[in-house]
Amino acid sequence: MASIRKRGNLQWEARVRKKGYPTQSKTFTRKADAEDWARDIESEMTRSTFLSRKEAEGTSLKEAIDRFLEEFADNYAQSRHIKSKANIVKQGAISKMTLASIRGKDIAAYIKDREDEGRASQTILHEVNLISRVYEICRKDWGMEYLRNPTKLVNKPKQAKGRTRRLEKGEEKKLLKTAPNVLKPIILFALETAMRRGEIALMRWKDVDLKMRYVHLPKTKNGEARSVPLSPAALNILKEIPRQIDGDVFPLMADTITKKFIATVKKAKLEDLRFHDLRHEATSRLFEKTDLDFMEIKSITGHKSMQMLARYSHLRAHKLADRLAGVRR
Repeated sequence: MASIRKRGNLQWEARVRKKGYPTQSKTFTRKADAEDWARDIESEMTRSTFLSRKEAEGTSLKEAIDRFLEEFADNYAQSRHIKSKANIVKQGAISKMTLASIRGKDIAAYIKDREDEGRASQTILHEVNLISRVYEICRKDWGMEYLRNPTKLVNKPKQAKGRTRRLEKGEEKKLLKTAPNVLKPIILFALETAMRRGEIALMRWKDVDLKMRYVHLPKTKNGEARSVPLSPAALNILKEIPRQIDGDVFPLMADTITKKFIATVKKAKLEDLRFHDLRHEATSRLFEKTDLDFMEIKSITGHKSMQMLARYSHLRAHKLADRLAGVRR
């Protein structure tokens, strides 16, 4: 049975006791809230659907994020960026709230605060997705099945329209002519494999099988391992690279790749070209120049969904016209 008692001038404690279940108690500032909570707990116990809220009610979002970083962050190829986003979320007032107390309105308030600070919608979306990921891990891995994911109850910032930048005629030649020797094989390899910058930077020779023609990626952006088949051109690139003592395939870290690429683009006088555009270019070429189907290309590129892959599959109009005219790929 449930009991409600007053504690001081501004608190009401609800306590529920039922045979076969541990005693549950919680304090509220309003008596009506305490009564509603006790009624819900009693109902769940009666229907045998009760799940303990104790851990979720005693764990703050900040504490959950810290545990997530300790147990899961290093599994991601972009762990440094995940840690950076996590630190930003932990600075918000929402991080001090317990997991069980956060509602959709609190997530909406966090989004509005970030928008008022002038943050881009994509940046805010990444932060909200991080909060969502922490909640799902709490529910699935840490025994807090009772928790509801509050991020699913709000209108999230709209995802920015994906870039469609392709290499125009002569740009690849100009890019390679200008790039320093240490960057050229990385550019060529990106165009052959559609691999992300971080995936290329983290490649190790122990994960490369030249005989079976593939490279295994134990760490990727979405946390899932995958194996990427190597084309004849990609194999030749790897065979010509000197072996390093440290076991890395390429000698540049991800941030260094970006810096050198930006400098190369500027020197070559190319407009609005980013290293990630090479992944878009490579994926589009898989659609244009091979007979691979969507699922096969998805397994190569590692996109999480068909919708994500479709953003990269913009085919040139004249190529589509050729296909309509019966020209083979």
